Amino acid sequence: MRQDEIWDHRAAQRYDTPGTGMFAPEVLDPAVDRLAELADGGRALEFAIGTGRVAVPLAQRGVLVTGIELSQPMIDQLRTKADESTIPVVMGDMATTTAPGPFHLVYLVFNTISNLLTQPEQVECFRNAARHLTPGGRFVIELHVPDLRRLPPGQQAVVFTSEPGYLGVDTYDPLHQHLTSHHFRYTEDGQAHLARSPHRYIWPAELDLMAQLAGFELESRHADWKGGEFTAESGAHVSVYRLGEGA
Repeated sequence: MRQDEIWDHRAAQRYDTPGTGMFAPEVLDPAVDRLAELADGGRALEFAIGTGRVAVPLAQRGVLVTGIELSQPMIDQLRTKADESTIPVVMGDMATTTAPGPFHLVYLVFNTISNLLTQPEQVECFRNAARHLTPGGRFVIELHVPDLRRLPPGQQAVVFTSEPGYLGVDTYDPLHQHLTSHHFRYTEDGQAHLARSPHRYIWPAELDLMAQLAGFELESRHADWKGGEFTAESGAHVSVYRLGEGA
């Protein structure tokens, strides 16, 4: 299943959940605060900008934000919140598409690099970030840590969320580092609706090697946007890579 098939009109319409979930202030505000700090008065580029969950409040902070996005329905949803002059968007793949730059900051949030399903594509995403940055510019990635410890030997699926009206199940292919999230939503009349999203999960050390191949070095890694310590028990990380002066 291609990403442009997943992020269709229906997905774009239900993506925004103002004030809750990913849009809850306690989730969103620390990310915007940190990215505004890292932009340091320069221009920012968001890969897979989506409906503008992060870009819109970041632009409201005075940061000049441009986006790259594969899905036209997601761009259409963004346009209900910000016009092209406020947040320009180039339609295309985040691994290969270029936007008029240069930029001081490129960022990729909420596990989106894992939507690229092969290691070469993920490496190209780093190289694309490098192409857009000024020397010394930063590339920021927010990403889950693979939690294969929850997967008993011989079992291929794990329930990650179970709540009224919703069941989330992850299935794993450890050989290819593939994970597919299955989202079951139930209506009051008992009907079930399934949405699926495939991912290629990345270990932090592998991510660092991808960065090195593109001329980056790791500047910092924290467990969250607030700067929490990253440990062996952390379920996610925010990694900041800095582009070498000679890259």
